[in-house]
Amino acid sequence: MKSLDKITDIEDLRLIAKRKVPKMFYDYVDSGSWTQTTYRNNETDFDRIKLRQRVLVDMDNRSLASHMIDTPVKMPVAIAPTGFTGMMWADGEIHAAKAAEKFGVPFSLSTMSICSIEDVATHTSAPFWFQLYVMRDKVFMQNLINRAKAANCSALILTADLQVLGQRHKDIKNGLSAPPKPTFANILNLMTKPEWCMNMLGTKRRTFGNIVGHAQGVGDLSSLSSWTAEQFDPALSWDDVARIKELWGGKLIIKGIMEPEDAVLAAKSGADALVVSNHGGRQLDGAPSSIAALSDIVQAVKAERSDIEVWLDSGIRSGQDVLKAVAMGATGTMIGRAFLYGLGAYGEDGVRRALELIYKECDVSMAFCGHTDVQQVTDDILVKGTFEHLKSGMPHIAPMPW
Repeated sequence: MKSLDKITDIEDLRLIAKRKVPKMFYDYVDSGSWTQTTYRNNETDFDRIKLRQRVLVDMDNRSLASHMIDTPVKMPVAIAPTGFTGMMWADGEIHAAKAAEKFGVPFSLSTMSICSIEDVATHTSAPFWFQLYVMRDKVFMQNLINRAKAANCSALILTADLQVLGQRHKDIKNGLSAPPKPTFANILNLMTKPEWCMNMLGTKRRTFGNIVGHAQGVGDLSSLSSWTAEQFDPALSWDDVARIKELWGGKLIIKGIMEPEDAVLAAKSGADALVVSNHGGRQLDGAPSSIAALSDIVQAVKAERSDIEVWLDSGIRSGQDVLKAVAMGATGTMIGRAFLYGLGAYGEDGVRRALELIYKECDVSMAFCGHTDVQQVTDDILVKGTFEHLKSGMPHIAPMPW
């Protein structure tokens, strides 16, 4: 086992998580839909953007501090809502929320979390955000909103890109379930994950805590599986957003925006922030990367409403990725896989280490680019010719060698 101070990047955490976490849950995190083209492009498009190094600039008194919908943040990063988080590490949502609170960034809880809204609220003091999947069962959906209010959640995230579920081949092949079914293959795999098994023996939270015991007719794992498969509402439309906003009555974030037209509609809906996101490449395979979609969305939405915040999710694996997203117009970012790798590797300490790595790399890279305040960063830190193509969503074409 490596000492955490020897963990130098998110890739280190990923490799450790791969060894420690059962295959079906690691694969759930570390995969995309269909051919995984969008999943890969989320990262490679970031890699193609180059930074301009400046020298002999006063680099003292640097700050990554910012705000995300009036929430003070140590850096422009929030932990994204992710399903099955408590299967990466026992009570994973609680550990991740505690790490985020101690570090000074927001935590978001998924509808499809293992730990419930009440679990996280009991074990933390900072208000967290709750992410809502819109279900056909309107009574259950309204109860979710009311439970989030009772837990003093400070914002509601409406995920807009999961009306239907993208096919992730690995989940089908692995027979993804929470907890894992006692098949021969699963038992063999679990025998190689002793730390994970021991942690899981110490908790009762092994299925979807926001649903079991709360949704009508859901009392066992078999009915839960069929219920969730049937409950995502394909009829969700912009007409529903006003109703949800009224039911919630607080800050509203719309996640899953990939086109300027939808960004304008999000602004008109009264949302306080939108998240440019392709769901980590897990929904529409063949869609552009999130960073490729960002600039056009920023331009379109700011022309409609100057006060709405535009964040970016999908593909961030480093502090440099955060810095590039800010340079391209994002006022905040969200991380999913980056914190999940840390969680799977070392629990709460791993999430903390992931946040530390991102912070340090963003801070040092910003200094090398000649800036001391992340809120003043613009695309002047980017090398011309490496990012302009992303503003129109055009594919990158490498220059010829002559």
